[in-house]
Amino acid sequence: MKEKIVRAVAGTFVLTSIILAFYVNIAWLWLGVFVGVNLVQSSITGFCPLEKILDKAGIGKEKRGS
Repeated sequence: MKEKIVRAVAGTFVLTSIILAFYVNIAWLWLGVFVGVNLVQSSITGFCPLEKILDKAGIGKEKRGS
């Protein structure tokens, strides 16, 4: 479940950066670059800041015993 949330948030951020770059300022593409770099580093290191935030918020934890 957490992986789906991470992918949805990353995709939303990338699409938002493209829309903002088109309509507001080209510099908004740096948001997409940041998200992409973070996805690559998390695939290498296994550390994802959003997963840590979701853990602390109690979101995406599977129920046991069901």
